[in-house]
Amino acid sequence: MRRCLELAKNGLGTTYPNPLVGSVIVHNDKIIGEGWHKKSGEPHAEVNAVNSVKDKSLLKNSTIYVSLEPCSHFGKTPPCCDLIIENEIPNVVIGTIDPYIKVAGNGIKKLMEAGKKVTVGILEAECNELNKRFFTFHKKKRPYVILKWAESQDGFIAPLILRKAQTRGKAELNEVNDIKKRKPVWITNEFSRQLVHKWRSEEQAILVGTNTVIDDNPRLDVRDWTGNNPIRIVLDPNNRAPKDSHTLDNQVKTIIFSKSIPPRTEENIIFEEIDFEQDLAQQILQTLHKHQIQSVIIEGGRQTLQTFIDANLWDEARIFIGKSSLGLGIEAPKITLRNIEKHSIDDDELLISRNHD
Repeated sequence: MRRCLELAKNGLGTTYPNPLVGSVIVHNDKIIGEGWHKKSGEPHAEVNAVNSVKDKSLLKNSTIYVSLEPCSHFGKTPPCCDLIIENEIPNVVIGTIDPYIKVAGNGIKKLMEAGKKVTVGILEAECNELNKRFFTFHKKKRPYVILKWAESQDGFIAPLILRKAQTRGKAELNEVNDIKKRKPVWITNEFSRQLVHKWRSEEQAILVGTNTVIDDNPRLDVRDWTGNNPIRIVLDPNNRAPKDSHTLDNQVKTIIFSKSIPPRTEENIIFEEIDFEQDLAQQILQTLHKHQIQSVIIEGGRQTLQTFIDANLWDEARIFIGKSSLGLGIEAPKITLRNIEKHSIDDDELLISRNHD
């Protein structure tokens, strides 16, 4: 089962909306086949494992291990239960039950009715952790939420002058933007930034607020890594994002939350109208669930991050602490962290915490 988990992780970031699944086939205590689900619409892990077995006659006396309950319904591909039954594999070992309503125990039931010996719950916690995004989406009806920010040694996430200039008037904002050229002020080192791009390739969406778009003009892509760019989510209640913003370049699917929908026709830009005065985080997550988004990284700014913290609608917090101090600036979000993991990224410190509430 541990090998199943290792294999399944190869699909992180490429299987959405499907779960991560790995499968191993064992005959006389030797692995004779293995596979994982690589992409939605392509063969599932069990299919790839069976296809990798050179001598198919061995399957009649083998055990197939799979990290998630085999599907029993027709989707983009045929049911994996049928494949196991057709190949007369007698023993099936399953890591955990699939919470998806079209499976949810039906795969196990079908296998047992076909006379298979089915064992369930092997490394169950690890298998659940593997598909924390998929499970959260189907059980809580919302995406898995990851908070991410970088702060200085003295607890600031950005220089104060930029925010002050923004509140004084449009002319001063333009002057600051001309000087800064709408680029971010880096608090962390290049290795931490590359790790963030890796994370982006693993999650389905990334979310920022209007001020981040105005101040930093972020690309929100994976240019320092290899993988898929996430769907971009922007909170822009008054449609203030400049026309030349990267988030409006129509290169990647972008969802913009606004108080009113402007007359735009760009193919890759979707506007969603919501009420910014109440239950903002809940409204956002409900809408993302409607768009079939299973995971989202909240990257800023402070007000946006604090909105999700205050609503207790987050699952992980990933916080970088750089080596520099800013003296003055925008304070980091206020959050209570439990069971903190600490990692060193060269001279940066990374804190990772789970929200067990």
